[in-house]
Amino acid sequence: MKIALDPTPFHHSHSLLEFPRVAADLGYKYLQLTPHADMIPFYNHPKADDELVTKMNKACKDAGVEIASVLPVLRWSGPDEDAREAAVRYWKRAIQITVDLGVGTMNTEFSGRPEKAEESERAFYRSMEELLPIIEREGLDVLIDPHPDDFVEDGLAAIRVIRGVNSPNIGMVYVASHSFHMGNKALEIMRTAGDKLRLVHVSDSMDHHASHGLRYITNPPGNAVRVHQHLKIGDGDVNWDEFFGGLKEIGFLDKDNTVMVSSVFAEDEKAEDVSRYQLETMQNYIAATK
Repeated sequence: MKIALDPTPFHHSHSLLEFPRVAADLGYKYLQLTPHADMIPFYNHPKADDELVTKMNKACKDAGVEIASVLPVLRWSGPDEDAREAAVRYWKRAIQITVDLGVGTMNTEFSGRPEKAEESERAFYRSMEELLPIIEREGLDVLIDPHPDDFVEDGLAAIRVIRGVNSPNIGMVYVASHSFHMGNKALEIMRTAGDKLRLVHVSDSMDHHASHGLRYITNPPGNAVRVHQHLKIGDGDVNWDEFFGGLKEIGFLDKDNTVMVSSVFAEDEKAEDVSRYQLETMQNYIAATK
């Protein structure tokens, strides 16, 4: 298993090509390449040309860091057909960038709409008809997170949608801080996903269901919002013994093709300390499962 840093907390303070050195200085051997204005921005066409991809490869080599996964977020399940068709074009370029970076794993979101779930599911499978042959030809793992405010948020429901693609190249992401939106059934989701679960994001969150639904209050009542956080381990309600124990049970921790990403976004002012804490704490939990 690869333990990677999500460099999002450093986007405001460092350039894209500095991320490999940042990760190395913090003790990480791997980096997750998340949406960035200079590479693959949210929802729009990738902005990296071949020259920038070459420079990114050199920056990684110089720092002694590898990219474990590339994370595009594009509207490939969007119910608007023009947006969906554009997202498929953007995905093709994102796939080429990933291949040229020498990376075998992409992780993403369904990127549909919960108020148009049926239309979004149709759009997802339509996009897969065009993209899956490319994904399989390149030998990529494309792993999907049932993100809050998507057309599928429940973890078990997400596995069904992924299973429906009928490809060993398509799998699941489990984001710990999304646990309470996914149904708060970590072990059942992990056991059901099995080998399809190949990437996890490690960050904590409060349980928004607690206090009879009054832990978070939005005004006016009834707002269509999804509340969660990306806190450091121990600052929320995620059951970490269950989380790491479940990963051990399904063999996730012992495989070569799985990725564990530190993805804390709540404390940018002390991101270096938090990133070191995350790495040490993840390693301690992993050691405790031996």
